[in-house]
Amino acid sequence: MAETLEARLQHCYTGVVHDVMRGMGLRNFVLPHEIRALFPDRKLAGPVFTVSGHVDEAADRHSTLFEWTGLLSKARPGHVVVCQPNTHAVALMGELSSEPLQLRGILGYVVDGACRDVDFIIEQGFQVCFRHTTPRDIVSFWLPDGFDVPIVIGDVRIMPGDYLLGDRDGICILPRDRAAEIIEAAEVAAGTESEIRKAILGGMDPQEAYLKHGKF
Repeated sequence: MAETLEARLQHCYTGVVHDVMRGMGLRNFVLPHEIRALFPDRKLAGPVFTVSGHVDEAADRHSTLFEWTGLLSKARPGHVVVCQPNTHAVALMGELSSEPLQLRGILGYVVDGACRDVDFIIEQGFQVCFRHTTPRDIVSFWLPDGFDVPIVIGDVRIMPGDYLLGDRDGICILPRDRAAEIIEAAEVAAGTESEIRKAILGGMDPQEAYLKHGKF
């Protein structure tokens, strides 16, 4: 049985995906380097479910918690949730939220903002990528306003159903309509890099290896 795009992407790494996408003329597909993974040794790969939100200091406790739990219910299993909260003031992920996401089969959570309850989330083993931590939460402060809508993080425009790959080097976003093409090219490029690696370990001069393979 053929592997899914998600499974094939899991075998790739961001360096080779970046080089392939750059070679295709694509631009603005790497998320800001400040967004780092809680488990940097674990890859995160899959289709994206997007969330956007905004600060509303007039919102009451009930409305913010009702809408937040609605967000957790709407997230699609088998996807990576990617959130643009439009604030860095409060945590957009915590232990009581990461647990139901994990149980529902969400692959991971990426936010252009803060996280809290990090020790508990580490115990759960749920992959979260975020900019920083804070104990402040969303209560009476923040509301989601869009699900599966276009969002922008840094200079990257992210569409629902795009693919995400994250590893120690960072996070790349693959446009959904070119994901299969990119992954196939990345698989080929990774094979070429393996040949170069073997050649160098066998004593070949790096410049000679580059001239032979056209890649380095």
